[in-house]
Order: sequence, then structure tokens, then C-alpha cells
Amino acid sequence: MSAPDSPSVPPQRVGVWLIGAHGSVATTVVAGCAAITAGLHPPTGLVTETTAFAEAALPPLASLVFGGHDTLDCPLPKRAETLEAGGVLPPGLPAAVTAELAAAEREIRPGGPTPGETRTEQELIAAFAADITDFIRHHALERAVVVNVASTEPPAAGDALPPSSLYAAAALRAGCPYVNFTPSTGLHHPALRAATESSGLPYAGRDGKTGQTLLRSVLGPMFTQRALRVRAWSGTNLLGGGDGAALADPAAAAAKNAGKERVLADTLGTAPEGEVHIDDVPALGDWKTAWDHIAFDGFLGTRMVLQTIWQGCDSALAAPLVLDLVRLTGRADEAGLSGPLAELAFYFKDPVGDGPSALAEQYTALTAFARRLSEQRLPKRRLTRGGDCWPCGPSGETR
Repeated sequence: MSAPDSPSVPPQRVGVWLIGAHGSVATTVVAGCAAITAGLHPPTGLVTETTAFAEAALPPLASLVFGGHDTLDCPLPKRAETLEAGGVLPPGLPAAVTAELAAAEREIRPGGPTPGETRTEQELIAAFAADITDFIRHHALERAVVVNVASTEPPAAGDALPPSSLYAAAALRAGCPYVNFTPSTGLHHPALRAATESSGLPYAGRDGKTGQTLLRSVLGPMFTQRALRVRAWSGTNLLGGGDGAALADPAAAAAKNAGKERVLADTLGTAPEGEVHIDDVPALGDWKTAWDHIAFDGFLGTRMVLQTIWQGCDSALAAPLVLDLVRLTGRADEAGLSGPLAELAFYFKDPVGDGPSALAEQYTALTAFARRLSEQRLPKRRLTRGGDCWPCGPSGETR
């Protein structure tokens, strides 16, 4: 026990590097963290602020420092004002946290590839990694977690690395744990497999579970446990904003729907008839509506139907999950854990690693992970990691 007059040791600061840093989700993350830290709002939606995580030694919200990449040029204070006007952020909040938004804005760097891009994949990866390592050094951070919250991209085709994989490779090169909150390829590209496995870094993803699939992960097990036969499960999503525009591309929508379908197949034991349709409705802005129609058989074949409607704000649903994931992944890195963090499946539609798809079982695994972190007292690992693998050469240099 420390002596009563011994000075307290301030917590090490942890970086949060957001891919898609000028987007609605990223802006809500930065503004929300500042608001909670200042005591302006309670931590509603933050699972890591509940008692089950009190002893896990997670980095405090006040210790988080924000930066990121984006190809769009819309300063965070301005984006926050737009979200305030749309009812996403509470009235007066952007003005109350303008200093924190401006500080994060100063740490946002141009992303890529942009139209007419002349840099090679290796040059882009090196540039992105240099931005991250400069951010870490400038703020004397203990570590940084890279989180992809950019708009959904179509599935990767061929050998070329899509943007999400370029950023993921940069995270590996910079020695940072990585979280893919989108259904985009990220670390899942075959060209990154060897580098991911040899990096010694923890990673999590993919595709944050914020609405319709969250409900499906609860209802699917209910039908199975009550021995009710689901004949068909159809759904429709109406959404606007950047994600709505991106998902208007059928290929991007297919990537999004894959996780939704996986949850039903895993919890029901079979894939029922029916599809999910995604419609872009620009007038909805950051809000979305998800409708499900479930046809099932009861005792003696009696046919019945359950319909659900979920209406919510995408950014407000996603932001607390991103903060949870940063804290948990950063703490896992500090504890010396590496590889896919299957215990974080609670947060994803299409999680990495092996684990259950039912939400209750995922929550049990998550709280067990919190207990494991509370018992884990391994020496802190520094950001420099060796290795000789693509896309990194010896000591992280370009090969």
C-alpha cells in the first residue's frame, strides 16, 4: 500500500486514431468523450463504465487523445454544429466542447487514395504509418489504437489493397492495435495475413452491432430456446448520411448484410428465407429505421408473425461502442495480449475469432474478459516491435 503522502501517478495517455475522422461517428466520439469527461452528460451506453469493468484497469476517458485520417475536409467543430442542428448532438454541446474538438482537428491528416493518386500502395502505407507514429511521439502517448469508422467500401477484388486495408497495414507498421468497426476488408485481406499474425498486436472487428443485428442476436436465440420454427426472416433498412450513400452501392450493401445473415444462421442453426434490403434516404440524415418481419410456426404448426421496428441515431448508437472498444483493446495491448480478440464479439456483427453469436453468451464472454484483464499484470509493452514481414521490413522499415 502506498504511503498516504505519496504522489499519485497520472494515467498514461492513450491515442485514438480514427479512420474517417471527419465523419459523424468520429465527431460524436470526440464530442461525447469530452462531454462525459467534463461531467456534462452521464456515460449512457458505455458498457465499460458499468460495475463489471470497474477492476479491469481500463484507460480513463480523460486519458484519450484523438487524431485520425480522412479524405474529406470538414473541420470537426463545423461537423459538430451540423450534428447539433440535426438533433444528433444535444443543443449547446459543440460550443461547450469546442476546445476539445479543435484539439482533435489539429491532429487529423489527409487520407487516401484520392482521385488521381500517384503514390504506390507502399508509399501510402508508409505515409499513413508516419502520421500515426508522429502523433504518438508528439503527445508522448503510451500507445494508440487505430479504429476504422469510415464509410463502408465494396468487398476487395483481386490483389490490390482497398483503402481500409492500406490503413490497417499502416496500423501494423506503426505498432498499433486495430479495430475495424465497419464491414470493410481491413486486416482481412490475404496479403496482410502474415503481417497480422506476426505483429504481436491485438485486433478486433468487424462491423459494429448497433441496431437491427443487435436485436436479431437477442431474438434468434429466443426462437431456438422456445423450440419455435422460424420460416422466414426479412428486413428493410432505411438510412441517410454518408453510410446511406455508400450502401446504395450493391456491393457495399452485400458486405454489410453478410454479418446480419451470419447472426441468424448461427443462432437459428439454419439460414431462413428472406433478405435484408438497404435503402438510401438522404432526408433521414444520421437517423435510421430498421424493420423486421419474422414468420414462425408454433405448436401444431400454428402460423404466427413477429414484426419489429428499430428507429435510432446511428452515430449515437456507435460512439459509445467505439469508446468501449478503444479502452478494451488498448488495455489488452498493455497486458501483452495479441491476435484476434474474440471476447469482443459482443460489439460486432461479424466478429473475428471463434465464439457465440447470441448476445447473452457474448456478454458473458465479455465480462469474463474484463475479469481476466483485472488479473493481468504483465509488463507494459512499448510500441516498437520487431519483425520481418510484409508490409514491414526489419524494425518496421519499408522493404
